[in-house]
Amino acid sequence: MEDLIPQSAIDSVAQHINLRTNKQYPIPTVGDESNSETPQIFEIIPFDQIDDTDLKFFAVDGSDNSHSFYNGVTIGLYRGGYVCFDSGKQIRLNNYNDPVILGQSYTPQNILITCDQHLSVIYDELIALPTVKRFLDFLKPAGLGDIFPYTKEAVCTTISTLLSFCQEILEWSLIFEIACRPEVKEGDFILKDGTLRSLNIKQEYLVKLGDFLSNEKKLIIVGITKNSPIKIELSYTFKQIDGYLQDKLRPSYPFKETDPKSQKLCCWFEVPDNVLLNSYGSGSMFVKKGITGGRGFGLFFAARLDYVEKLQNYDWVVADVNIFDAIPGIKQNVQTRNISKLKEIFYNLTRLTQEHYILGYPYPLVEAHNFVTLKADFKEEVINRVKHSMYLTQRMDNVDIENMFLDIHSRF
Repeated sequence: MEDLIPQSAIDSVAQHINLRTNKQYPIPTVGDESNSETPQIFEIIPFDQIDDTDLKFFAVDGSDNSHSFYNGVTIGLYRGGYVCFDSGKQIRLNNYNDPVILGQSYTPQNILITCDQHLSVIYDELIALPTVKRFLDFLKPAGLGDIFPYTKEAVCTTISTLLSFCQEILEWSLIFEIACRPEVKEGDFILKDGTLRSLNIKQEYLVKLGDFLSNEKKLIIVGITKNSPIKIELSYTFKQIDGYLQDKLRPSYPFKETDPKSQKLCCWFEVPDNVLLNSYGSGSMFVKKGITGGRGFGLFFAARLDYVEKLQNYDWVVADVNIFDAIPGIKQNVQTRNISKLKEIFYNLTRLTQEHYILGYPYPLVEAHNFVTLKADFKEEVINRVKHSMYLTQRMDNVDIENMFLDIHSRF
């Protein structure tokens, strides 16, 4: 392996990481309450009060996977779904009698790919899916070309491109579906894995969704991600803030919580323009803080939503907040941040970050991920079920059925 990867290539990676993780930005450790680009520090919701709210927390996620066999058969599918927690307990969103599966999910019928026509069939099935059709009808386009920046032919060029597109469009459709559910009320949260931006939907239509969620439905939507170039860019800043909170502020902070073990400080701040430029590049539309010229309707924030002692598994997250919540006057180009609304959003998010197995990360998103993810063993499950169906009809010899799904590479 050492002969295959030049040491110079390894060294360049190490040098790049060292440079990025030691960048210093003029972000102070002591924040200004009137400036959202400085640390906004607050005491976490006490653990025994995290479920004391009438807010519901929905979480949306999606997944796709595919596998090709030596005989030209490819199995490819995508999936999307969501879960909801009310008073700390997951509630039923479907009509099943299953005591375990409480969330709502969608999986396509067409999963076989042997030719380009099958890719087109998968695309058409997505567009015809009722939840997707309702979302597209809400956007009211003259045609799909108004909403999607890429043609059907471009999307169907490769299996991976098609499945990724289908998964993402389904996720956005599910967000609209959640907003229209009868049990949803003002103030409820929708958490999305990733950002509130897209390469597959033109911005003006995503902005229409963001406006609808904030100003008509009065719902809070936040995109949460742990994997972002913003995090490596702010590594030094995070370290400085963590040190300040732990070593200087925490010993003198006027905590309401009397138990020292439960005294935790959280923090959030808006990601400044120069950090976005260095994270994504000057040509990226992800750096735009507005509702035109960008990719969606989000405003990036860095947040630590739990506090664990040093040397333990703690991390920051990047939160993409609905820009209509963060900047209510954005349509009129009034750039004033709604600090009180932002404080409320991040404060309520700490209700979700003190339980389960990823402290600092909202647990509904963990549950949504586990609910819909097509794990590595999906191939075996699909193959076994297809084989079983073929054996029931028995139109082929047993050996031919087994050889149909033989993985030649596993024999090498």
